[in-house]
Amino acid sequence: MDLYGHPILSCEQAGRFEKSLFDGDEDREWPAMQMAGAAVARAVVEDFKEIGGLSPQARVLVMAGKGHNGGDALLAAAGLASHFPSVRVEVILPYGQRGFRPLAARAWRQLVHAATDRVVGIRMTTLAPSYDLVIDGLFGFQFRPPLDARTRALLNRINTLPVRLRAAVDLPSGLDEDDAFRADFSYATGILKAPLLDLPNAGRLRYLDLGFATESAFPQASDWVLGTGLLDPLRILRAPQSDKRTYGHLLVLGGSRNYPGAVLMSVLSALRSGVGLVTAFVPESLAPAFAARAPEAMWVGWPETPDGGLAMEGAQLLRERMQRATSLLMGPGLGREPETLALVREIVRTSSVPIVLDADALKSEIVTAAQGPLVLTPHAGEFARIAGGRELQEFAKQTSATVVLKGPVTRISDGHRVYHSLSGGPILARGGSGDLLAGLIGGLLAQNPAEPLLAAARGAIWHGRAADLFAQAHGQVAVQITGMLDFLGEALRRR
Repeated sequence: MDLYGHPILSCEQAGRFEKSLFDGDEDREWPAMQMAGAAVARAVVEDFKEIGGLSPQARVLVMAGKGHNGGDALLAAAGLASHFPSVRVEVILPYGQRGFRPLAARAWRQLVHAATDRVVGIRMTTLAPSYDLVIDGLFGFQFRPPLDARTRALLNRINTLPVRLRAAVDLPSGLDEDDAFRADFSYATGILKAPLLDLPNAGRLRYLDLGFATESAFPQASDWVLGTGLLDPLRILRAPQSDKRTYGHLLVLGGSRNYPGAVLMSVLSALRSGVGLVTAFVPESLAPAFAARAPEAMWVGWPETPDGGLAMEGAQLLRERMQRATSLLMGPGLGREPETLALVREIVRTSSVPIVLDADALKSEIVTAAQGPLVLTPHAGEFARIAGGRELQEFAKQTSATVVLKGPVTRISDGHRVYHSLSGGPILARGGSGDLLAGLIGGLLAQNPAEPLLAAARGAIWHGRAADLFAQAHGQVAVQITGMLDFLGEALRRR
């Protein structure tokens, strides 16, 4: 199965790979550098939308080293200057123009040509009081600590300036030293280097695919970054002779009087996944209101415990419909009543359809009872509770489950590889975002029940990409997370 992933490499592997790819031939390296610079410029413009957009009169500071990272940063500035005719670009060249390697010098000339009267070289003593954008292109992956005193002073000064967005090319200069560059976004060009995943000062990560780090080049890599190409099968025309049964039937079991909203959000998300049918089993006191809110789903009222959870006596309602199901989602809003959790454990023990377990259904005794394919969607706290100290890949392998470990970088593993989804961001740091993801994965799994890893990875990248577009349209703060559902379609239309 091709997950449209790209290998994550160590700095040493990346160096060897680039040498084998270009062999020091500047005529082959220059087009790649131009692609990298243009990709960084486009990504910066997109990410700026989350805070109102890059002003056409923006003041941009570029820190350019003498090598490829400096060239990438200068070309990114050239792209911005060409797109925004009033942008002012200030450049700090710690090693001077004479220190440039040939391609960085070529990038400098291109920047000057793109914005002759808007480019100025400055020193640390002539920095402006503030900047809209800082682009860090001092050091690449060949940097070896420690920082020299002059660079340390420069980075410390830059880190204290008021800046709307700080962008690092490939890796933040200084890596994780005390005075290293503190990025809001780090843009990995061509290859995502493994240290970037663990740097606390890297900010949000963006992988900019330049087309040469492919699965065939590193088939044995254990860590991969997901690309939006994973969504391509959802972008094509559907078969003209299909009907609702063609696209699967998802059953959802969840909700309680204490937590009514979570299961509703999961169902609303599942309905946007492309699944043909959704049947939702919820406490009988909630079913009428939920049916009015989402009439596309089939709502089945479930007998309740005295405290408003799902009672064991309702199990027959599920058994009657299980033969028509292609996947099952359990957990959103379920609560922690022993009777309800015993019910879920029994369903997991006897079910053969693939199951997504979320939220309160993520219990060790439930996970270990599973007989069929299982997708787990824990956040960090839930994972620590069920994994017992095991790492993600080890836990997935030992439980034969596909695990979606939610976080700033969501990681997915089936025990063989670990896939990283970089999209999303702080807009997802609010209640309900996980319920939307669970519903999306459940709906995708219902459409392709033989591929739980594919459903998990596709759901994560789709969810994250929709979140990015949501933040770009409305900002990160004054939003309700269900508004993200309206951007799932937009995420498919934009490549």
